[in-house]
Amino acid sequence: MSLLVAQGLGKWFGAEHIFDSIDFQVARGDKIALVGPNGAGKSTLMKIIAGIDEATEGQLSRSRGLRLTYQAQEAQFPAGSNLWREAESALAHLAAIEAEMRELEAKMADSAAADWQHTMDRYGELQHRYEHAGGYEKHNRIERTLHGLGFRPEQWEQPLEQFSGGQRTRAALALALLGDPDVLLLDEPTNHLDMEALEWLEDFLRAWYGTLLVISHDRYFLDRVTTRTWDLEFGHLQDYLAPYSKYHALKAERMEQYIKEYEAQQQFIAKTEEFIRRYKAGQRSKEAKGREKRLNRLKYGWDSVRGHVPGALKAPERRKELKFSIKTDLRTGDVVLAIDQLQVGYRDSQTEVSQLLTLEDVQIERGERVAILGPNGSGKSTLLRTLVNQLPPLSGAWELGANVVIGYYAQGHEGLNFERTVLDQLLSAHPLLGETAARTILGRFLFSNDDVHKQIRDLSGGERSRVALAQLMLGGGSLLILDEPTNHLDIQAREALEMVLNEYNGTIMFVSHDRYFIDAVADALWIVEDGQIGRFGGNYSAWQAQREAERRAAEQAALEAKRAAEQAKRNGSAAVSQNGGRERKQLQQLEAQIAQLEERKEELNGAINAAAAKQHSDRVGELGLEYSALEAQLADCYDRWAELAATLEVA
Repeated sequence: MSLLVAQGLGKWFGAEHIFDSIDFQVARGDKIALVGPNGAGKSTLMKIIAGIDEATEGQLSRSRGLRLTYQAQEAQFPAGSNLWREAESALAHLAAIEAEMRELEAKMADSAAADWQHTMDRYGELQHRYEHAGGYEKHNRIERTLHGLGFRPEQWEQPLEQFSGGQRTRAALALALLGDPDVLLLDEPTNHLDMEALEWLEDFLRAWYGTLLVISHDRYFLDRVTTRTWDLEFGHLQDYLAPYSKYHALKAERMEQYIKEYEAQQQFIAKTEEFIRRYKAGQRSKEAKGREKRLNRLKYGWDSVRGHVPGALKAPERRKELKFSIKTDLRTGDVVLAIDQLQVGYRDSQTEVSQLLTLEDVQIERGERVAILGPNGSGKSTLLRTLVNQLPPLSGAWELGANVVIGYYAQGHEGLNFERTVLDQLLSAHPLLGETAARTILGRFLFSNDDVHKQIRDLSGGERSRVALAQLMLGGGSLLILDEPTNHLDIQAREALEMVLNEYNGTIMFVSHDRYFIDAVADALWIVEDGQIGRFGGNYSAWQAQREAERRAAEQAALEAKRAAEQAKRNGSAAVSQNGGRERKQLQQLEAQIAQLEERKEELNGAINAAAAKQHSDRVGELGLEYSALEAQLADCYDRWAELAATLEVA
């Protein structure tokens, strides 16, 4: 059954056309990635689906009673609220079930009521829904979700206005997941998540039974979570029944086929036009005029009798792409960077020190591409800022090799003056460049015409990233130190940057949470754990494969240890059986305990019925809790009895 159906959706902002003629159907359980370049209208389409915005044209139908949750890139919370309180409010649907159950408990007391059986049936239905939705363990659900997204217990009661922008985004994501809607709409949910939180979110969404529509530039995330891809580009939506990597290949095949068909049609048009020119006034004029009529129908999509008809194929649309390269003319020594007993962090005062990271004896050799991995707050960016002399080290030293000139890309674009224009920023960094050359370079970074006169503060995050990359290209550094270079870049820009860095002839050291990017660029990893650096020779996928192999080996070792313990227990049980039958005595004691519990269960059942008849709803609730606890105790006794009986059988 379709939860969402769109027919001919279109959106205009004044005279600006965003998209049109969008059709789709979303079924229960679909996991869909919405991809496309920045500015294509992805967030606008998602807001229309969420009911926050309205389409200019077309129709969107939602199934009756559909519960839909939308998490935007920018999170907003009520003033004075804290994380735990907002998490509880996200479970309001459970509170509604609880309230109805309390009302029904009062009605259940009147067993003579005409609708008593209906009340009991409804109560049983609500109990089932409540249990299925995790109502009996809602506090555990909140704790697991907050912990999985990187929130420490001491932050749970902290006012949300004290959180950073990234923390508020993660908080909004936690609330969206806790809401357990039919359809979950996530706009860039992986922003501000470290590797551990990313992996937790992926595992959660893969196991989640609901329907997902997600916008993300994290290709690794999309491959793991989604099974269907919507490609929004040039105002049109293409639907691919494949995750990102497979969609990428299918799109390339589709474009290649389209280009062949277009070129063949253009050749046909050219030959037909040549025939018409040659024979229109001659003996074959009738044939030429017939061909001209068919050609006009093809070219203009119009027939004098039938009206609109399928016209000629449009020329393939190609979006502008980043076109640049980074190279250095400096040949460094074999060792580019050598670090000796370096401690990095912050000195709050002369006596108070916040130490984040210690590097004992590590180095980077010429041509290496080293990615630094670790949780948020572990000191990765602090290390980079220390190496470029923006922060003093707490202790220790490092040394650059011969001919090493650093090119630094800052995560927050601190190297840009937000009061300058794009053109002035480039000329101030490289005064000898000249305006003509600067404009040419900026054109390769997709700044054309009056775009170069925009102020940096008015640019989007992606546009600022492109200005920073232009500066990096002109720096000529032989060691690139990059802090989250893919932030704010769309997928096509990330792929262009990967190609540029793979062709770069120097050495690279970078921090990134983009695992696809790490796989494409890195040949070594520095892994931050417990304030120390560990080195791994390979990219992210190789490291993950090793971690998985180690995990499986540990599980196998634990399983073998458990089997050995069980065998030893069976051997011991057999010996005890032969020496006096201690297990049989325990079995008899359990049977007596079970009999007592069964008797108490019958008493409770009668007491609940009596309280219900007297309309003592509070007493019904108290006895119901005891009844549930008794059932759990009985189940445990039965399990122990079965285990002992099996042991005696083996013996």
